Amino acid sequence: MKHQGYDSVIDVYCLYLNKLKLKERRFSLKKQDKIDYNLKHKELKMEAKAREPLWNPSAKVKEDSNMSKFLEYVNKRFVQAFMTYQELYKWSINEPEQFWAAAWEFCKIDFSEPFTAVVENQAVWPGTRWFPGAKLNVAENLLNGDRPDWQEALVFISENGKRRAFKNGELKTAVGHIYQALKGMGVKKGDRVAAYIPNIPEAAIAMMATLALGAVWSSCSMDLGPKAALDRLGQVKPKVLFVANGYLYKGKTIDRMEDVAEITAGLPSLEKVVVYNLLEEITDDWNSPDIGVISNAVHYKDFYSDGSAGCGVIDFEQVGFDHPCLIIYTSGTTGEPKCMVQGAGVLLNHLKELRIHSDLKSGDKIFYITTTAWMMWNWLLSSLAVGATAYLHDGFAMHPDNGALWKMVDEEKINVFGLSAGYIEALMARGYNPKDHFKLEALRQISQTGSALSVAGFEWVYANVKADLHLNSISGGSDINGCFAMGSPFQPVYAGELQGPALGMDIACYNDRGEPVTGEKGQLICRRSSPSMPLYFLGDEGGLRYLDAYFRKTPGKMVWCHGDFILIHSDTGGITFYGRSDSVLNVQGVRIGPAEFYSVLEQVPEVVDALVIEQKHKGSGRAVLFVQLAEGLKFTDELQQKIRTTLRDKGSFRLSQVVMMECPEIPYTSSGKKVESAVTAILNGIEVTNRGALKNPGSLDFFIEALKSLQ
Repeated sequence: MKHQGYDSVIDVYCLYLNKLKLKERRFSLKKQDKIDYNLKHKELKMEAKAREPLWNPSAKVKEDSNMSKFLEYVNKRFVQAFMTYQELYKWSINEPEQFWAAAWEFCKIDFSEPFTAVVENQAVWPGTRWFPGAKLNVAENLLNGDRPDWQEALVFISENGKRRAFKNGELKTAVGHIYQALKGMGVKKGDRVAAYIPNIPEAAIAMMATLALGAVWSSCSMDLGPKAALDRLGQVKPKVLFVANGYLYKGKTIDRMEDVAEITAGLPSLEKVVVYNLLEEITDDWNSPDIGVISNAVHYKDFYSDGSAGCGVIDFEQVGFDHPCLIIYTSGTTGEPKCMVQGAGVLLNHLKELRIHSDLKSGDKIFYITTTAWMMWNWLLSSLAVGATAYLHDGFAMHPDNGALWKMVDEEKINVFGLSAGYIEALMARGYNPKDHFKLEALRQISQTGSALSVAGFEWVYANVKADLHLNSISGGSDINGCFAMGSPFQPVYAGELQGPALGMDIACYNDRGEPVTGEKGQLICRRSSPSMPLYFLGDEGGLRYLDAYFRKTPGKMVWCHGDFILIHSDTGGITFYGRSDSVLNVQGVRIGPAEFYSVLEQVPEVVDALVIEQKHKGSGRAVLFVQLAEGLKFTDELQQKIRTTLRDKGSFRLSQVVMMECPEIPYTSSGKKVESAVTAILNGIEVTNRGALKNPGSLDFFIEALKSLQ
């Protein structure tokens, strides 16, 4: 018997079951969509309540700020009537020639020959030319900042508290000696000088001496392994290398002379290796290093003496605005690092950010937790051109105790303290409150960068550091040696948001269709060139790697795609960062930034750190969450359920749909950034060869083993 064209009743029954399953699946999806909708509605209601700013600048703060003075200057010179930051920003991107000329003059760029134009071919980039005709020297600007010779210019405080300072006149003399020594051995304009060295004054001195000659400077920190250092320095091919014999970390003396010997042996371009005996200086019981095994090596003190012949006089080499000054590296955690060659535009952009956005003034004291490998080291040293005192520190930020750096900030009366989200999160996890121990009366600004700071992190600063200060959260990259987004003393601070785009940076958020959007997550895009973008990549004949790095990700649109996943808020104009685009997860068809997981997990006190990645599994992607627990805790079923419930209730259902594993340690770069990319590569069967680029390369061993149970 035929029934509606089917051969048997069994076929009909099977069809019925399939329809029933489909109906149940649709119901389940609708139910989940309803749950997600309700959660999102709840989030929006909570967000509406949370739109009260954490900090509102007072009328006096605004009036006394450099931004207010810059606004007055612009209004007078260009016959404008701007009153708000938003008006000033709009003008800065619509009239780039006027803005950058104004920044040049307001920031007091020291030059020998004026520019003949502000910009050429800005619409054709890469390839834009900034300030043609200008002649200047970056080191001259740093050493001739608005500061008397008796004022301290550079202060170094080691991990064990030893203090060493250079007054402005002393710093000029020291730079002059190294300048003359380099010149005496034949270093000239265009040559390359590099360093494998901690964050000590001698690094800054060597950098300025190099730039004074018109040579090109590049530096690596000593926490990079020999292979990672050679991956960078081998491309640079330096003529001279400055090194130290070691450093202190967590109270331990780290001797690196074997690594120095390995690195120098791999650099046939070297004509001189200058060795600074840092360990003897900071420990008082360390002998001078044996430099006999290193070809063409000389002790720093002897090299310094070689510069006495010229009496330390500096004849600053005047170079064009697009002359190479610095070589900065990408992280290189999953492949050979790119060497980005940068010019004097870095200085101009830094001074815009320091003077105008960060309100740094002559006589101020500024400190940033950084290494010589990070762009923030260059940013910090540019404060010398403002006339500020730059503070250097090398070692573990929380040694001998959690308050080590806060004690320095308090006793030295530092005005601007630069730190990372990771440092704040570590203090939060340890339950440390700086205001319980220190007055911090001089501190008026915290500058935060490195990775996205959560809502809880913002709130922690105002609750546990100081209620009346400017939390200036900034974000950019080594690529531009500066910021795309940052704060200003004109705008309120909202939890979880950078205050807005930086002046002169025409940025937007693009969705997957390449359309600019607000109130929706997407890619950080810059639509116009700026002076500090790289001149080129080293060894990139034809510029193809440069194009691939920034301009190939938006087909049909010639815009810089920076690789950050962001949201520009419709109501405040603030910007929330969710992590690197290449680390964004696709969970059930929805793109989620890693920072969305991390911000929720901060509400689970048992979890001290975490890392989430996407793993390709059975033809699709799944989220894998690794959690590092507080010491002594076990990863019980109850704790796993607590984590999953918190992700669901405080985030969304999709956040809770993860595979979870406990891990002993989260991998970080030397600049304090989590390395999602390396773990993603490992869990997707790709070998990571550049372990030396990590601060803790041994941490990857766990993930290699974890892959066996996650396949």
